[in-house]
Amino acid sequence: MILATKSKVENLGQYAYSAIQKHFKKTLKWETEVKKDKDPEALHQMRVGMRRLRTAVSRFAPAVDLPKVVSDKNVGKIARRLGNLRDLDVLKQTLENFCQPDIPKKERQSLRTALDALGKQREDALIDVRSTLKDGRYKAIKQSLKDWLDEPSYQPLASLPMQEVLPDLLLPEVSHFLLHPGWLVGTQVKESEIVVLRDWEAEKVEQELATNGKILHSLRKQAKRIRYQMELFTDLYGETYTTYVAELKSIQDILGSIQDSTVLGEWLADVFESDFHAQLPTIATKVAENRYQMWQQWQPLQERYLQAEVRQRLHLTVLHPM
Repeated sequence: MILATKSKVENLGQYAYSAIQKHFKKTLKWETEVKKDKDPEALHQMRVGMRRLRTAVSRFAPAVDLPKVVSDKNVGKIARRLGNLRDLDVLKQTLENFCQPDIPKKERQSLRTALDALGKQREDALIDVRSTLKDGRYKAIKQSLKDWLDEPSYQPLASLPMQEVLPDLLLPEVSHFLLHPGWLVGTQVKESEIVVLRDWEAEKVEQELATNGKILHSLRKQAKRIRYQMELFTDLYGETYTTYVAELKSIQDILGSIQDSTVLGEWLADVFESDFHAQLPTIATKVAENRYQMWQQWQPLQERYLQAEVRQRLHLTVLHPM
């Protein structure tokens, strides 16, 4: 089934084409700079482009007839390779941020040891990324997408009006997000009501994150998935929808900061093959303080999204495109 692409997006197929084209172009734009490895921002932008391309490919699957090689699985593998390298850049940035202002002289040797280990890991990850961008799978995905964009083909659902099918595309992801167990971390059920437990001391927060940090990280990933999906359609909704998208970014950023500090602590413990507090006590203190601050920022958002009215309004907003 072939559809002509009009300048004004009206149906599901045309919208799918526009989204796939946009994120594919962004991915290609940064490829050369990523190979040169001179600017970490290029890697970040290509990774984001690949992740958004994956979102477009998977979410528009009922409407488009893409080549088999352009699958959620294959695009996801490339995104993960880019992500492995980007995660090390984030780790370095996080470590350096915790070193400001300068750490005590007696800790500097341990810091150099950590940065040297990080540099070696990054060299390996960069080799992996460059290899990935040269291999046959990546080249096949690129060529297949170029060919498809020249001559797009669609599933029968592609001809349906966008506003008619849009809620059905979004609501499953909304439900996964709102029913995620991460919302219950640091809460207590009292008489069928979920109560967020406030005014915890830092030690109690550390204990909770040690037990349930992975669940919160999973919620963060779910927030990112729904945000990427909702951002595909911001021009088809109003101000309330845009507000929800902004809140999703806040949730992702705050939980991401908690996760980044946790990953840094685990990585340092692995580097020093012990509790890193002895080698880098200043950084260890700052890492814990950062987690506690992020926890304070997280709880108001957690309380908000545990309110039935807020959750229902999100559903209603998605149900009624402009």
